[in-house]
Amino acid sequence: MADKRIYIFDTTLRDGEQVPGCKLNKKEKIELALQIEALGVDVLEAGFPISSPGDFDSVSEIASLVKNATVCGLSRAVEKDIEVAAEAIKHAVRPRIHTGIGTSDYHIKAKFNATQEEVLERAVKAVRHAKKFVEDIEFYAEDAGRTDNEYLARVVEAVIAAGATVVNIPDTTGYCLPHQYQEKMAYLINNVSNIDKAILSCHCHNDLGLATANSIAGVIGGARQIECTINGLGERAGNTSLEEVVMVLKQHAYMGYYTNIKTEQLNPISRSVSETMRMPVQPNKAIVGSNAFSHSSGIHQDGFLKDSQTYEIITPESVGADGSKIVLTARSGRSALAHRFQKLGYQFTRNDIDILYKKFLEVADSKKEVMEDDLHAMAKVYVPETATA
Repeated sequence: MADKRIYIFDTTLRDGEQVPGCKLNKKEKIELALQIEALGVDVLEAGFPISSPGDFDSVSEIASLVKNATVCGLSRAVEKDIEVAAEAIKHAVRPRIHTGIGTSDYHIKAKFNATQEEVLERAVKAVRHAKKFVEDIEFYAEDAGRTDNEYLARVVEAVIAAGATVVNIPDTTGYCLPHQYQEKMAYLINNVSNIDKAILSCHCHNDLGLATANSIAGVIGGARQIECTINGLGERAGNTSLEEVVMVLKQHAYMGYYTNIKTEQLNPISRSVSETMRMPVQPNKAIVGSNAFSHSSGIHQDGFLKDSQTYEIITPESVGADGSKIVLTARSGRSALAHRFQKLGYQFTRNDIDILYKKFLEVADSKKEVMEDDLHAMAKVYVPETATA
């Protein structure tokens, strides 16, 4: 496992589109696919071709247009699914079929009314069938997070022997704790005899808010692909957030892991996905939220103005954000007020700021945020001759 490149598998157009209200038409899907490719992802999961004629058409068109990323189509471990996926991606420069089946007892017994041996047989059969169409086959062991490790290792070894080039270990329900997911990956690395023939992949859900942490833990455990979405879109509480895992790996470069993502495009593509999929990004969202580089408390503002690294470990420019913001509220201090006045062109002394600060607090206590117009009004009252600033 000397190579520490982490492949980024984007499933915004498949898992992300499963969010209620986020359905995309063909034109929207193609536009986003090209932007996601430009971001530098390694694999683009374009959709679930058998799910509808519209999705088939979209996947087929994306496969024809995308030139740099692998284009992937999802299928169940069903021959017809696999054949339709193969047809949809046949014009891709780098085609991949993503097929699989549930491997936990919850799925085997309740969903399939089957045995472990029967599911293992279906898994192998699906991979072999997919291999007739393309070389690059990814197998997903759905609900691997709650699958017994010994049985999971048997499945992984069997599907690799059948031709799988990537094996996806999904924490489908977001159940795992980071140390459990890391140990699961490490167990597979150490107990699957042919593991060197395939890449292990993380696919984590955020039901307990641990998708990013689990994906990073999975990488430390031996995985070399992370499956994620822009803005963390996905079923229920969402998927692993692409921007989060990419920046975690970049900020902790001492670990040696790296991706090919162009991080300065993260905020622009976040906005594009949000607008196109009609899904607002929460203001406090890491990396791409509107408050990610905003400072409103006096202690933070004072430290930030002295040295931005006191409260920012990422520069706004590195992720394509508009810049850091000093937001004036009743919690702001004199240094922040002086900074904002200076930005507006006023040159006040420390004594001036002390006097103005009392008026500022009166205004701040009556409003959630003190705006530029409020500052101009204060300045005009205090020093009328500077009102042209």
